[in-house]
Amino acid sequence: PEHSSGRIERFLNLTADNNIQVVVPTTPANMFHLLRRHMHWKVRLPLVIFTPKSLLRHPMVTSSIEELADGYFQEIIEDKVRHPETIQKLVFTYGKLYYDLHKRQAEEGIKNMAIVRVEQLYPLPTEQIKSIIAKYPKLDKVFWVQDEPANMGAWSHIQRFLPEVPFTLVSRAASASPAGGLMHQHNTRLKKILDTVFEEKVLA
Repeated sequence: PEHSSGRIERFLNLTADNNIQVVVPTTPANMFHLLRRHMHWKVRLPLVIFTPKSLLRHPMVTSSIEELADGYFQEIIEDKVRHPETIQKLVFTYGKLYYDLHKRQAEEGIKNMAIVRVEQLYPLPTEQIKSIIAKYPKLDKVFWVQDEPANMGAWSHIQRFLPEVPFTLVSRAASASPAGGLMHQHNTRLKKILDTVFEEKVLA
């Protein structure tokens, strides 16, 4: 069911003392500025980029000319929220799962939720994450949402660096295999993740 050696948790387990970069860019502009940053840094660190082929053709994965010309690499991409006091759910996620969450949020017209993309997993921008959480005074839930099983992905990495943040994990159930192997099974489990975030159901 899994033909790739691109296992995020394996690479995150190899990180310490700022030895490498592990990133998950979700926009063309952020990928562009990531590569520019890498080339302009005086100290060269190995750069590990995780991004699925599906984002190459995803209709929502676009950037404007201005974002490409005038932007910079964003370690975290925040949701555009005009009234932080209305936000009750704060979702941190990474990779292509953001687009599934965003689509569901738009379809259901959810206004009390903000979705934050963590584009750099190591070095983890912990102070940025904590400052984002502090912006929302009426939070009921802070979610960490990942598409991988609970015993894989970035979850243990996040717990290690941010033990004081009361994240609620939403993921696939812990598994010996990184993927189910059947598309129907994959989509059913993805729906459970989305249902849990938006309806606060408990994963089976």
